[in-house]
Amino acid sequence: MLLYHYYEKKNGPFRSISDLPDDKAEEVLKRIRSGKPDTFIAKRPDDYLEKRRRFEGILRDEFLKKGGVIERDTPHYLVVEAVPFFEKWYEQPAYIKIDTAELDVRTLSFTYGDSHPTFSGRINDGREYRNRLYTYDEIQVIIDRYGLPQIWNPDFKYGPECYVEVQMWTDRGLERYMRNS
Repeated sequence: MLLYHYYEKKNGPFRSISDLPDDKAEEVLKRIRSGKPDTFIAKRPDDYLEKRRRFEGILRDEFLKKGGVIERDTPHYLVVEAVPFFEKWYEQPAYIKIDTAELDVRTLSFTYGDSHPTFSGRINDGREYRNRLYTYDEIQVIIDRYGLPQIWNPDFKYGPECYVEVQMWTDRGLERYMRNS
């Protein structure tokens, strides 16, 4: 399975606002909103950071229940296979492609769709992947059953899921990418 990590080229890969204390994270969001108002992140709601922290807590708790290996307080985010519309989120888009064969899959959790709408409780359409977090083996069954959302729902026409989100709970396997940034 190939995982993609999209990022702003000048900032480098695997930099997460979640790694910052709340006051510093809010400063970064304010700078982005004022300096780059047309970017995707600038359009996030004022309570975005609060929601992100809540959802990351849910992801962590659910992954621990499944026996996942957690070596970071917050995850790195990737997606399964290429999701071309992510390139529109950045002024100078870049991505890294990593084969799961290079990683400890026990440190990877997955949501079928973005984790925020998946666990928001706002979507009650009865689909089995709502409010669910998956291990590596489990997500393969879901992908086999439904396909990749970026193929059948690239424009959000059929719901909020348009990619499979990967939460990586370690830095192991990323050293060469982080070192070069």
